[in-house]
Amino acid sequence: MKKPIIFVVDDDPQVLRAVTRDLKSEYRKEYRIMSTSSANDALEALIDLKKKNETVALFLVDQRMPEMLGVDFLSEAKNHYPEAKKVLLTAYSDTDAAIKAINDVQLDYYLTKPWNPPEEKLYPTLNDLLQVWQLDFQPDFDGIKVIGYQFSPKSHDIKDFLSGNLFPFQWLDAETSEKAQELIELHELTPKDMPVISLQDGSCFKNPDIIELATALGLNAHPQDNLYDVVIIGAGPSGLAAAVYGGSEGLKTLLIEKHAPGGQAGTSSRIENYLGFPNGLSGQELTHRAITQAKRFGIEFLSPQEVTSISEKDGYKSIVLSNGECISTKSVVITTGVNYRKLEAEGIENFTGAGIYYGSSMTEAQACHDKEVYIVGGGNSAGQSAVYLSKFAKNVYIVIRKESLNSSMSSYLIDQIDAIDNITLLGNTNITKALGENERLTKLELTDNSTNTTRTVPADALFIFIGARPYTDWIALDIIKNERGFIETGRDLTRYENFKKIWKKDREPFLLETCSPGIFASGDVRAGAMNRVASAVGEGAMAIKFVHEYLAET
Repeated sequence: MKKPIIFVVDDDPQVLRAVTRDLKSEYRKEYRIMSTSSANDALEALIDLKKKNETVALFLVDQRMPEMLGVDFLSEAKNHYPEAKKVLLTAYSDTDAAIKAINDVQLDYYLTKPWNPPEEKLYPTLNDLLQVWQLDFQPDFDGIKVIGYQFSPKSHDIKDFLSGNLFPFQWLDAETSEKAQELIELHELTPKDMPVISLQDGSCFKNPDIIELATALGLNAHPQDNLYDVVIIGAGPSGLAAAVYGGSEGLKTLLIEKHAPGGQAGTSSRIENYLGFPNGLSGQELTHRAITQAKRFGIEFLSPQEVTSISEKDGYKSIVLSNGECISTKSVVITTGVNYRKLEAEGIENFTGAGIYYGSSMTEAQACHDKEVYIVGGGNSAGQSAVYLSKFAKNVYIVIRKESLNSSMSSYLIDQIDAIDNITLLGNTNITKALGENERLTKLELTDNSTNTTRTVPADALFIFIGARPYTDWIALDIIKNERGFIETGRDLTRYENFKKIWKKDREPFLLETCSPGIFASGDVRAGAMNRVASAVGEGAMAIKFVHEYLAET
């Protein structure tokens, strides 16, 4: 935590040096001592300190200054730091003004000059005041602050990005938060500026795009080299595992992620069936451990950055990024995973990001406090989300087309859901319409499949976890996919008529190799994958084994 500040203002340089020396001698271990001879400079500095989230514990100010009286300075300073203790340095002739200031600016004490010896005339008074201040002091969150409107899709995207990339942040609703109003006035913000990201150094980013924000936060969006042994596209569990093994085995490895590491698993509130973690762990914890491990082995991580195409020439693969940069690599591992399918119901698109979310239950959980929350989907991700949201919401409803969860969800999750009073399963039910007011979701129309009847229910949030659509549309290279868009690998490729037209090697493809030699696929994006974190991690590690074999033959 930053040290609180004792702020001294006195226009007499000799007095200023003396009091600063005495204060540093006694308080430098617990407080920062700041001093200036100009009252106007001091007021400008207070605004800058406020923007940087610094804390002033005590003002020690001379009464007679040419730019303004000490009492007037304290009156202005009180607007920025109302809780700070206020002490006036006075001559004997100024005691009447000091006494009047006790009522005018809630002056805590006045000291007459000279204060020697400080052990008797300065420190006891300041010690008492600082002790009282410490008892009431509640430190502000010292980190990234996001100011915006709760039901703004752009605000949701920013929160989702920060959360996914493991940046702690404080969300401040521009309509309801006093702290947000304070920052809005301090930075002179307007509604058009929202969302606004306030960083620890006092800088403010108004309605930034993700790349701009990522650069400001120190993320790397540009490759450092032109040629790599292996480029891994996608930083879900499979991509992270491939990066760990690629780095640990000496390959020059580049990992590229378009949004945030962890993939869908990274948004999971609790993974309870992963080997070696009997009490479970969150997706964020797993992601943090994995990305730290991969970087320790020297891999390069590019995020946020999107791959738009892959081409091949003379055995080398060329990867084009969304910013136009081109990377050459000897091999590629595609681990782009899957996206949740869109819910086809009237009104869904109107409120996406404004009460309707695909995944992201952890990002918006606090906003669901004492609310009516609906979840669509019967898989493990939906179940984990329901359990997590039940800690915040008044009621959580799981909407599924089938009668029960038995065929789609792990039994341990079903048992947990059955034991939670505020989770209700709505089987044989579809969401057929989303309705709202003021550009946010307020109601849902539900249709009972067994009776074909509809009813409209109040709904504050809807989280969608329905099915999987592979993220492979960007691949223009002749890579064989099945009818659902998943990438085919290994011996399964031989079932396709055009395989022999594409594959020109004497050997069969390796187990995780696509029909393009040296390009591999692992995890959920691969046809036939098991859709479990453990299997994705295993395939990522296996992919590096085959990368080694491919590089050895070339």
